[in-house]
Amino acid sequence: MRSGGRMAELVPFAVPTENDKTLVVWELSSGPSAEDLQRSLFAVFSPFGLLYSVRVFPNAAVARPGFYAIVKFYSARDARRAQKACDRKQLFQNSPVKVHLGTKHKAVHHRALALNSSRCQELANYYFGFNGWSTRIMKLQNLSDLEEGETAERATAQQQSLRFFCALEVVLPAYACRSPGAGLAEEPLDKQEEGPLSILMKRKLTQKLAIQKALSNAFQKLLVVVLENGKIAVEYRPSEEVIDAPTEAESLQDVMHVPSFAGEQGGHGEEDRPHLGAQEDALWLPGTG
Repeated sequence: MRSGGRMAELVPFAVPTENDKTLVVWELSSGPSAEDLQRSLFAVFSPFGLLYSVRVFPNAAVARPGFYAIVKFYSARDARRAQKACDRKQLFQNSPVKVHLGTKHKAVHHRALALNSSRCQELANYYFGFNGWSTRIMKLQNLSDLEEGETAERATAQQQSLRFFCALEVVLPAYACRSPGAGLAEEPLDKQEEGPLSILMKRKLTQKLAIQKALSNAFQKLLVVVLENGKIAVEYRPSEEVIDAPTEAESLQDVMHVPSFAGEQGGHGEEDRPHLGAQEDALWLPGTG
């Protein structure tokens, strides 16, 4: 996209999987733990732009002891600046590290995934500011099989479910932009649920999920336009199809600036599974051919 003869970058509210947004960092020391390296890498790379994830993995058994990392930015421009500034620098260790943009052996197509509501808010806060956007709930409707006032015994005897629908809009006053979104959430009630308190808790949870899904849906129609001079604009695409809505488990997960590393449950699904060179035949790493 060009604006006034200059290139502008479009940043969608989607999980960044593109090669030009992914940095591969290797020749990390074997001294610190993976968790310590993760914190150090986050401190080094976050000043260049908002990070989606920093993940650290041990080198393959055939390589010398140590670690490598995969760092994902939301912006390709930020990733390029970070790569140029940090490649072959010591950073936080005594020996220099190597930092390259991710490349592929062959064409591997990844289906884009929508950001969950927490990630959407983090991205919006970064580009628009905490006070630069707001939400307005237009409708929150109970579509449950269970009616108000029903007893817990009757509810659990019939394998019923709680269902809520939410319609809201994201408002960006500075850009005169409004983006509507809709979300539907459902929580089953099984025979183990006892008492009105547990039903009330599930009702609140289902309402929250519906709102979060609607918020994520509204953000999918927006693109952040980052101009070369650093200024921000917004592009609204009302016909934009929602890309793979996030799971309910992901919607509930708190935003983590430093996501879990290998061996832990990151909770981000298939899109955040590490590519291990020739093993996955997707991401090129030195020494893997």
